[in-house]
Amino acid sequence: MPNVAGAASLEINDDEVGVARVLAEVVQESDRRRTVRGVAHVAARFRLSELRGRLLKDRVFEDPTRLLAKLKRRGLLSELPEGRTDRVYLVPYPADLRGLLLGEIARLDAYEPPALQPVPDESQEIRSMDGEFLDALREVLHERLDATIEFGRTWSVDRMAEYLRGLFGEALFTDSLIALLQQYALADVPLLAPTGRPTGTTGFHLALFGPPGTGKTFSIDDMVRGNPRSAVPPHGLPGRNRYCGGITPVQFLRVGASYTGRTFNFIVPEFNDWFKYRGMVEPLKLVMEQREVKWETTLGTVGPYTFRSFFSVNYNVRTAGASDYWTTIADPNFAALEDRMLLRFHPMTRDRFRAVEASAERLELGELDFDLAGRIRDHLVLVHAIETRHPLVASRFPSKPVSLDPKLYKQLREVSEAALKTTEHPKFSPRLKSRAVRLAAAASLLSYFAHSDDRTLPIGREEGEFARRFYQEEIRARQGRRGGAS
Repeated sequence: MPNVAGAASLEINDDEVGVARVLAEVVQESDRRRTVRGVAHVAARFRLSELRGRLLKDRVFEDPTRLLAKLKRRGLLSELPEGRTDRVYLVPYPADLRGLLLGEIARLDAYEPPALQPVPDESQEIRSMDGEFLDALREVLHERLDATIEFGRTWSVDRMAEYLRGLFGEALFTDSLIALLQQYALADVPLLAPTGRPTGTTGFHLALFGPPGTGKTFSIDDMVRGNPRSAVPPHGLPGRNRYCGGITPVQFLRVGASYTGRTFNFIVPEFNDWFKYRGMVEPLKLVMEQREVKWETTLGTVGPYTFRSFFSVNYNVRTAGASDYWTTIADPNFAALEDRMLLRFHPMTRDRFRAVEASAERLELGELDFDLAGRIRDHLVLVHAIETRHPLVASRFPSKPVSLDPKLYKQLREVSEAALKTTEHPKFSPRLKSRAVRLAAAASLLSYFAHSDDRTLPIGREEGEFARRFYQEEIRARQGRRGGAS
C-alpha cells in the first residue's frame, strides 16, 4: 500500500479543480458499486469514458488525463489492460483517494482573509530600500571611487567565475554566478542590434528548478542579500532586492502596484507554492511578462498596473536522478516558467549532493573566504547607478547600451544544431537561446570600466564563451544528459 498520508499534497492546480470534483464523485460511485450488503467483493474501478461523460454533463471541459497520470504516479490509481478503445482504472483505496481529492478542493476553494487585506507600509518599504541604495552609492563615491574604478578595469565574467569556483567548486559555482549577473542585469540596459536599433534589454527573471537541498536558496538569497547567521556577506545590490518569503501571491499582487514604474528584484524562496492558489496562474503569467495586471475579486480589484521588476525564484520539484527530466516537465507550471524566465534545472545527483555537503562543511568551519564581496558590491552599485542614470553620477559617467554581435548568434546556433542532430524531437525551447544572449549581455556590464573609451559595451570572447557553455549545458539538462552520477 502506498503511503497515502505522504501523498496528502496532490498539488492540484486551479485548472484541475473541476476534474478533481467530478473524479471524487466517480470514485465514490465506483466504491458503492463494488459493495454488496456492506461487504466489498471486487476492487473499485471506473472507465475513462465514464469519467469523460460525467465531466461533459457537468460542463467541465478540461482534459482529465493529466490528473489521472499524477494519481497513477502516486500509486492512487492503476490502469488495467482491458479493452482497446477505453481505459479502465483500478482504485485500490477509494475512500482515501476521495478524501485527498476533496481536501485539495477545499484548500483551493478556501477563503484567505489575510491575503485580501492591504499590505501595510509598502511605500515605507520602498523609501527604506531607496535610502539603503543611496547610502551605499554615496559611500562608494566619497570613499572608494578610485579603487572601485580600478577594480572594474580588470573585472570580468571570467574573474567572477574564478572567484566563485574557488568558493563553491565546479558543480555549484554557476548558480551563484548567474544570480549575481542578474543583479547587474537589473539596470535593464538596452541591447542594440548591428543596425543601431534597440531590440531588448538586459533584465531577466531567474528560476532555479529542482528538488530541495540543491543549493538554490543560497544562490539567489544568501549570496545576494547576505546571511549574517552563517557569515555570508552580501554580494548583490543594496536596496534593490525585495524579499518575498512568507507572503502569498495575492499579497504580492497588491504589493506590486506600489512598484509601478520602478525596477526591483523580488526574491521568492518557494515560488511553487504561489501556483497552488486559486486563480493565481494567469495573473502571475502577466506579471512575468511585464504586461498590465488587473486582478478582480468579489471583494475588490487590484490594478490595473504594469510590473517592470524582475524575479529570482526557487521552484521546488522532486526528481529521481540526473535523467529524470520528465518528472520536471510533467509539472504543469514548468512551461510557464520556461517561456518567461531563465530557468536552471537541477537534479539531485550523487556529485551534486557531495558538492553541497562539502560546501556546507567549509562554510560552517569558516573556511570560505569571501574576500571580494565588498569590492563586487561597490562595483555593482556604481555600474547600476551609471546605467540607470542616477543623478549623483549621470554627469560624470555615460550610460552605455550593450551591442549585440552576430558572431555570438552563430556560436549559439552551432550548439543547437549539434543538439538537433541527436534527436528528431528537441526537448529544449528556442527561447533558451535568447536567454543565453541575455546572459552574455549582462556579463558584458562587468567590463564597463574596461571600455571607458567606447560608446557601447561589446559582448566579447569571455562573455560569448560563457553564454555558449550555459546554452550547451542547459540543452543537455533538457535532454536528460547533464553530467554527474545519478
